[in-house]
Amino acid sequence: MEAFARLVTALRPWLGQLVVVGGWAHRLHRFHRLAKPPDHLPLRTRDTDLAFSPDEALAGNLHTALTDAGFAEELFGYDAPPATHYRLGEDDAGFYAEFLTPLHGSGLKRDGKPDATVSKAGITAQKMRHLELLLVSPWSVRIRPEKEIPIAEDVELFVPNATSLIVQKLLIHADRPPHKKAQDVLYIHDSLELFGGSLGELRRLWVDDVRPSMAAKTARKAETMAQELFAGVTDTIREAARIPQDRRLAPENVQRACAYGLGEILRGMPTQ
Repeated sequence: MEAFARLVTALRPWLGQLVVVGGWAHRLHRFHRLAKPPDHLPLRTRDTDLAFSPDEALAGNLHTALTDAGFAEELFGYDAPPATHYRLGEDDAGFYAEFLTPLHGSGLKRDGKPDATVSKAGITAQKMRHLELLLVSPWSVRIRPEKEIPIAEDVELFVPNATSLIVQKLLIHADRPPHKKAQDVLYIHDSLELFGGSLGELRRLWVDDVRPSMAAKTARKAETMAQELFAGVTDTIREAARIPQDRRLAPENVQRACAYGLGEILRGMPTQ
């Protein structure tokens, strides 16, 4: 929490242009007005993913702001420019931040090399397929010093709406490594639990905002994946149920809860 507060403080001038995605988005969802936080802890993650639109004009220098706050730039991969993490701490468990932006098109540059990264405002962002969904109608959450995150003063952060987060997890599922597939299933389950009293609002977001932003084929893929992924208990669902350390989950309950919640959000849309 202290590391995240340090990151937020360093990036305060750009917070209106950045959306916190990934595991930290799920943690921050607990501060949203529609959330009904359960007794168990949210999943923990050591990285913070920050997304922005490729059309966003990021003024100033994010790299300088982060290094001045004690974050060290770490380059990895063979892309040009190389992907970048901003790490706080020396060991493998150190907290780090990375920047993401949507990938459009074939994923290749004109010279045939991967179109995997882009540089802007001093930092390098990784391009990711379907990330644009997380930028559709983002929610804002206000964090105050008296909350869990030890910041000096109130700050407003943008996070994906819960429908966008869930649908993006469905669309990237097939391309994820096995352990990430299980983690994503748990994120879907916990998101549905967190907003279980507001499934009508999540459905409205799907109908009015998220689905209209997608190609019809992509929307149908998400709907199909929701049905197939939770049609029965699978090894992925069993592994997802084993992840939490502070609660017991039955795989059958995970499967049924996800099938029901996704059915309520995505049901009955006309084909196009």
